[in-house]
Amino acid sequence: MAFRKKASAICSLLPDILVISECEHPDKLKFTDTAFQPQQILWFGANQNKGLAVISFGNYRVNVLDIYNPSFKMIVPVQVTNKEISFNLFAVWANNPDDPDGQYVEQVWKAVNHYDNCLINPSTVLAGDFNSNTIWDKKRRTGNHSTVVKKLTEKNIHSVYHAHYKQEQGKEQHPTFYLYKNKDKPYHIDYCFVSEDLLQKLSSVEIGEHSFWMQYSDHVPVIVTFED
Repeated sequence: MAFRKKASAICSLLPDILVISECEHPDKLKFTDTAFQPQQILWFGANQNKGLAVISFGNYRVNVLDIYNPSFKMIVPVQVTNKEISFNLFAVWANNPDDPDGQYVEQVWKAVNHYDNCLINPSTVLAGDFNSNTIWDKKRRTGNHSTVVKKLTEKNIHSVYHAHYKQEQGKEQHPTFYLYKNKDKPYHIDYCFVSEDLLQKLSSVEIGEHSFWMQYSDHVPVIVTFED
């Protein structure tokens, strides 16, 4: 929340596209660096203090795809374009307390099945706070973290972190979330999955440091860079 207090730190990373969970409404946002202002802001949510935002910079444009199903409130398909490239981004904040079947990874499971035909295309990205990890799998539940990963793998869509660092799901060495900002309570719950064509262009994956980012949030950024 209160992303306006964190925006300058995030913008110092010079992003092209941001996916921000628990982001306040754009009317409340402040970007103090006049030389680095957003191109567009898409925002979704009912609570003005906590929504999902997709923010573009430079010459990148973002538009919600017509296929968007509001039933998956915080999993939003967006087309990202500039003069050279175009890809589909599924911005994720796995959080829907109104769904009796489950508000977290169950939302992602439902969404990847609903958008199944759209996940066969190249240049596909799913990124954000999945609120999940294999360590919390419920074996009797179909839509757990491992089944989501398996489904995406079958579509040739892979986690950039796990590919880059050669990590196993559930055994990540770099946390993205610290419960109550406590360094002794680390978890990996934020992900960026990309289709095979984009994975081949992957340049780097960085996970923010607890010592710096805990002054701003209980999450640290996942920073993904691709070759031009």
